[in-house]
Amino acid sequence: MKKVGIVDTTFSRFDMAGAVMDELNQLCVAKFERRTVPGIKDIPVEAKSLLEGGCDIVIALGMPGAEPIDKQCAHEASLGLIWAQLMTNKHIIEVFVHADEARNEKELAELAENRAKEHARNVYRLLFRPDDLRKMAGTGQREGAPDAGPLRR
Repeated sequence: MKKVGIVDTTFSRFDMAGAVMDELNQLCVAKFERRTVPGIKDIPVEAKSLLEGGCDIVIALGMPGAEPIDKQCAHEASLGLIWAQLMTNKHIIEVFVHADEARNEKELAELAENRAKEHARNVYRLLFRPDDLRKMAGTGQREGAPDAGPLRR
């Protein structure tokens, strides 16, 4: 049985981990190991720990604020996640929803839920149906928002 690590934060304003587990439970049978950390810069070490502890993949969930320092911290966390992937040779799917991506709280909650669920489908594809991702190459997929679609000549 595949084991999916999930890391989220207390700083988030939406339970994206719950959305991920709900979506994956509809798609497959997998074991979950969920960890919650205080903030976004704490995510990389926890994700690496989960991968080293036997998880096949990790989904990292965060909701950075709208201030410039929040964007900087999110960027630093992203770099940490990249390093953790390179050190473990396993995927970490980053799912960050920035507080200024939506016009209001209702839209922000919808975005967080949709992005978490769509990335959960990517986790499923990576673990169980990698050929599906190849078929989707060049199609302009967007998680949490309408797909951009492929370019036409």
